[in-house]
Amino acid sequence: MKHSNKKIQKGFTLIELMIVVAIIGVLSAIAVPAYQNYVTRSEAASALATIKSVVTPAEMFYQENGIGTAATELELGTATDASGLGTLASALTGDIPTITFTFGGNSSMGANDTITLTRTGTTGWTCAVAGAVPALDGCQ
Repeated sequence: MKHSNKKIQKGFTLIELMIVVAIIGVLSAIAVPAYQNYVTRSEAASALATIKSVVTPAEMFYQENGIGTAATELELGTATDASGLGTLASALTGDIPTITFTFGGNSSMGANDTITLTRTGTTGWTCAVAGAVPALDGCQ
């Protein structure tokens, strides 16, 4: 009967563990920026949906009261977002009505980042983004 002095290997070698750690590092270096981009785009899409939901009441207000009349947030049925994503405000720039969504502290964007809808005469509303807000479908 032969008896071997070799021990049976149990576990992983240091090189194998280092390779696994390197692979995890490469994967996370790719995944984290992609996830952050996804969060930013989803917040911007949510803000755009919020601001577009105010277009119908705003249009009704301006049809009833005239374009040169400033609508209050109460008249448009808006309120501050309780989640802290941002705030919605309407204003007149000259005689041109605008509705602006400004991102807040709980957002991944900065305080100067905005989405603005501007009424353009009889053709409807145009959308514009400012700051780090990514370009969205229907809003340049």
